[in-house]
Amino acid sequence: MTSDNQRHVIAQRLRLARENAGLSQGQVAKKLDLQRPSVSEIEAGRRRVSAEELASLAALYHVDTAWLTGEATSVDTDRIELAARELAKLKPDDLNRVMDLLKALRRDDK
Repeated sequence: MTSDNQRHVIAQRLRLARENAGLSQGQVAKKLDLQRPSVSEIEAGRRRVSAEELASLAALYHVDTAWLTGEATSVDTDRIELAARELAKLKPDDLNRVMDLLKALRRDDK
């Protein structure tokens, strides 16, 4: 993968991870002591990300750095991580209903 392609992958995944984490660029900038335009430039692929920044962003977004860099590309893993983040936002009763549904689907597969 060329450095331009990798920067594009990182930029896209950082934006996706931020959106999935429910954070604005301003919130990310504040939490990581960056300027908001820096976050925007990173997500546009116009600014390189240092290793320290990448690790901080991965921790903030609760994703793996390997996924951010494009090294881990399993579609199933990506979808499972996204589902887990969305499930974490549910109210306890709604989460219980989803869990019951999953159990029922597993029983149907047997």
